[in-house]
Amino acid sequence: QVQLVESGGGLVQAGGSLRLSCAASGRTFSSYVMGWFRQAPGKEREFAAAISGGGGYTNYADSVKGRFTISRDNAKNTVYLQMNSLKPEDTAVYYCAGGIVRSSRSEQYDYWGQGTQVTVSS
Repeated sequence: QVQLVESGGGLVQAGGSLRLSCAASGRTFSSYVMGWFRQAPGKEREFAAAISGGGGYTNYADSVKGRFTISRDNAKNTVYLQMNSLKPEDTAVYYCAGGIVRSSRSEQYDYWGQGTQVTVSS
């Protein structure tokens, strides 16, 4: 069982930056693919980024590519999402998720955090 807790959300102006963190419990963190998803009001949850267990593989949605960077520190059981050049359309609840398959599909992830709100003002 893995428990995930996100932090780092908040209110930021367009063009600004935020760094989200997701702390995981358990001793097998490095075995899991970790992903970040987001859900805006009235919209379905969508994939943002994913990283393999060792960190050597990353994948991004086209909407965030070049602006967001996913990384992880397995010694700290933590995955990060650095978000730069934020836009109002990035406003959403951001969730981290853990699974065993490299995927952009939410149903492939087994463990989910509670989410953290990111609001980007114009």
